[in-house]
Amino acid sequence: MDRNYIYLTILMLVLAIGTLLVNNEPKLKQIEPQQLLLEMVQPTRYVTTDQIAKMIIHGDPSLELVDVRSADEFEQFALPRSVNIPLDSLINSSSLGYFGIPGTKVVFVSNDDIAADQAWVLTKRLGFKGTYVMRGGLNCWMETIINPQEPSEGSPNTAYETYAFRKGAQQYFTGAKAEVAEGSKVKVEVQRRKKTSAVAGGC
Repeated sequence: MDRNYIYLTILMLVLAIGTLLVNNEPKLKQIEPQQLLLEMVQPTRYVTTDQIAKMIIHGDPSLELVDVRSADEFEQFALPRSVNIPLDSLINSSSLGYFGIPGTKVVFVSNDDIAADQAWVLTKRLGFKGTYVMRGGLNCWMETIINPQEPSEGSPNTAYETYAFRKGAQQYFTGAKAEVAEGSKVKVEVQRRKKTSAVAGGC
């Protein structure tokens, strides 16, 4: 079966369950399904792993990473500064306080982007603004930030610039020494912040 059909089926089930569960929450103003569908097709609801890496490295205070995987998965690996709210607990009254804070960009994270998409739909349906999905999820994070691949010979300069940033980010997040092949066009620069204390919910 096509992945898009599976995704749409899951999405409709989540919407139906979410609508039933929030009937007792009079304060939440739900958006119309037509408006939700319009927003679903907009690429602006996604942020890239590169954007997230930059925000974490620069200590952007507006970033709120919400990891919607299970507690066990979160315990094994999580992005720095992320909080764990499993998908099945997302619309509990104790969890809703994380959403709708003015000036905050809430980014949902999962292994890929399916569960994160479901979280986005649920919160959007409830009328929360400022919610996004990290495209590709943690699988993409591992491929682009933790294990970036050097561009092939003849790639445009932008590809080398992206790779240089990713090698620096790799060093920042893993503490590994950035190794660049001799004669490479890539110049890696990163300023690692001094470690002060462990951040709750981080790696």
